Amino acid sequence: MAIGKATVGKALPMKVTKDCCIDCQVCGGSAVGGSRGSGSTSPSPPLSPPRRRARLLRPRSSTTFVGILLRRPVRYLVALPLLYFSGLIMCVGPFSSLVGLFSPQPGSVYRSHLIFQKLWPDIVLDNSSSVQLESIWTYKMRLKEQKPCINTTGGRRFLFEGGANEPNGYLIVEANGGLNQQRSAICNAVALAGLLNAVLVIPRFELNSVWKDPSEFGDIYDEDHFISTLEGHVKVVRVLPEELMEQYNSSINNIPNLRVQAWASANYYIREVYPIFKQQGVIRIAPFANRLSMSVPPHIQFLRCLANYKAVKFSPAISELANMLVSRMIEKSSMTGGKYASVHLRFEEDMVAFSFCEYDGGRAEKIELDLMREKGWGRKFKRNDRTFSPRRNRIDGKCPLTPLEVGMMLRGMGFDNNTSIYLASGKIYHAERYLAPLLKMFPLIYSKESLASPEELAPFKAYSSRLAALDYIVCLMSEVFVTTQGGNFPHFLMGHRRFINGGHSKTINPDKQKLVLLLHDADVSWKNFKLQMAAMLQENDRKGMIIPRVKKFNRKTSIYKFPLPECGCLQRSNNLTASEVPLSSHALY
Repeated sequence: MAIGKATVGKALPMKVTKDCCIDCQVCGGSAVGGSRGSGSTSPSPPLSPPRRRARLLRPRSSTTFVGILLRRPVRYLVALPLLYFSGLIMCVGPFSSLVGLFSPQPGSVYRSHLIFQKLWPDIVLDNSSSVQLESIWTYKMRLKEQKPCINTTGGRRFLFEGGANEPNGYLIVEANGGLNQQRSAICNAVALAGLLNAVLVIPRFELNSVWKDPSEFGDIYDEDHFISTLEGHVKVVRVLPEELMEQYNSSINNIPNLRVQAWASANYYIREVYPIFKQQGVIRIAPFANRLSMSVPPHIQFLRCLANYKAVKFSPAISELANMLVSRMIEKSSMTGGKYASVHLRFEEDMVAFSFCEYDGGRAEKIELDLMREKGWGRKFKRNDRTFSPRRNRIDGKCPLTPLEVGMMLRGMGFDNNTSIYLASGKIYHAERYLAPLLKMFPLIYSKESLASPEELAPFKAYSSRLAALDYIVCLMSEVFVTTQGGNFPHFLMGHRRFINGGHSKTINPDKQKLVLLLHDADVSWKNFKLQMAAMLQENDRKGMIIPRVKKFNRKTSIYKFPLPECGCLQRSNNLTASEVPLSSHALY
């Protein structure tokens, strides 16, 4: 071992007389190395002055700290722990990151474009369809008959003294977020109004810094339909009475805002909010997204169902254009019997940037996305307490699927290139580059921009929520809905499709953790890829029939994603199945 054989710094062997000082080369008239047994009494001549080099070899250094360390036993004691800890650092520290650049963990790096290039010849040759859109969601399992609806009209049970039917005051909420987060706030506000026995003022919309849509309730939803549908359950008014407004100088903003914890329970509202409400006669809660627990009494849960699936209906202007888009999609899908698939593609610039994922753009892409993050978040994303790992995000399935990955997944599941696809999306990140592979696999791709004329879209162009509402209806009426990233849009659509399709979601929600592993494997064959995708499709079909068990008020899942069993009574009152929904009404629209 090199360290054990080192001799640098060792003192040369020297003989020292009994009376000799270790710092002197001459002592008491006898020289170092002189013969003690010679018997000579004549003094030896003094040695020559020591050279400078000799000072470096003096045994004095052995008394210093360095000298102690250089002693062989001590050297081993110091060197072995150092070697041990050095090994640990190399395994888990920067060295491992360097090694990771050359041998990345499976699924951690975007290689889908390379796998596509390799498999493309096989994909071209294999255009046989194993999927028939009109029967893809045929299933043998029947849903259990739901219990009859509770008596929700007349004799309503309130949890307050006296159970009076006269309202106690007015409830004002401010819905924040995008289209479907606002929808959640609206439905929760209806439920809360029933819980507090309040008159609900038409919800106000907060101007979101991301969506930047100034639309009000009446611009997106049908106010008259909303008010009339809730009549007999919750009283709704457009504005506060004039005499009440005068108490607050004719400004709702002067009404004290009540801060409520997220997912507050019914008991919290009864205990903390109701006394203030009863005293003031009006309360304002802002923001109001996710401010009511999913576990509420049945008659309050019914109000949620009623609001979401009956009362909340898009405005006539949105419904008219959306129904027109559905009709045009059916015409375009003549080769598949008027059936089409819809894909919610979340590959917009802001989504790609804020997901902190890396694709195949290299350093130029990183610089570009960093600028987008700085523009959207300021310098928050560079804070020391924020750590982002693009590779970890991809392994965990948190990265938005690219159009190429969506196309490969659908072709692998058995959708051929005659399948008509409606693309629900905002502005795609580098659209010309990333959409090209998807168009090669599925040439019959449409969007609201390609189905509608510029004149028809003009009234909606500057309003992101209204454009999203168009996408919502076209996706709702598609035979297959494909979601590629989480969020409120697919969350509400999955539940709404369950509601109008007898409990089945008719949705493909891919296992992205499994997908990224397949699209990282350079040895994967098209045959094996198809087998894996067929299994994924079968698993989606199985999960599409899941109905959560609800015990009393212990619902943990979202009523908007899993509307059954509580909303089953509304579904049966429609007496319509998915195939029986008339084109003119388009599932309540």
